[in-house]
Amino acid sequence: MTLSKEAAEHSRLHLLPQTHQLKGLMTIIRDANTERGDFVFYSDRVIRLLVEEGLNYLPVVDKEVITPTGLPFQGVAFEGRICGVSIMRAGESMEQGLREVCTSVRIGKVLIQRDERTALPKLYYSKLPKDIADRWVLLLDPMLATGGSAVKCVETLLEAGVKEERILFINLICAPEGALAMLERFKSLQIITAEIDESIDERKFILPGLGDFGDRYFGTED
Repeated sequence: MTLSKEAAEHSRLHLLPQTHQLKGLMTIIRDANTERGDFVFYSDRVIRLLVEEGLNYLPVVDKEVITPTGLPFQGVAFEGRICGVSIMRAGESMEQGLREVCTSVRIGKVLIQRDERTALPKLYYSKLPKDIADRWVLLLDPMLATGGSAVKCVETLLEAGVKEERILFINLICAPEGALAMLERFKSLQIITAEIDESIDERKFILPGLGDFGDRYFGTED
């Protein structure tokens, strides 16, 4: 079994439905010839699909409402509060998609960079909601390669009192190596992604990937 297939079959890794629409959107943003305006527009569409899918994994309680006809409707309501946490800088591209789906949602930020001395991920900055320990967290980062930065961010959330089973990691593309490493390290965390790629290369780039997401989204390519 390939790593990609192993990741796809993992019970806590949730792929978006692989529709023609999604494949078309992903084809556009993977294309090296796609201009920045289109890259942003179509990436935002995928991000919104991911956020909507992520909400499906939040707990609900039964709720009855009365419709304008005066009759009752048996529905549900989300149980508990949520917040977003973006891994800077690329994760910030996903914040607007979250806000469009969840009005007035609180969003924290975490900056993880490689320590030049140890070559390990290091926390440089974090600004989290004060009551984050009482919330469900949608962790936002569009690309998951080795998982080093994401693992460090999850550790930061756990230190802040967030329960592991309340963390939903949302991204567009993941390498199977990084996804499996995260799922092995955190036994209750769930991942929601659009596509699982083949592997990472010796430079830790996702293959076939789409390049540097942050540079393409924010227009900072060389």
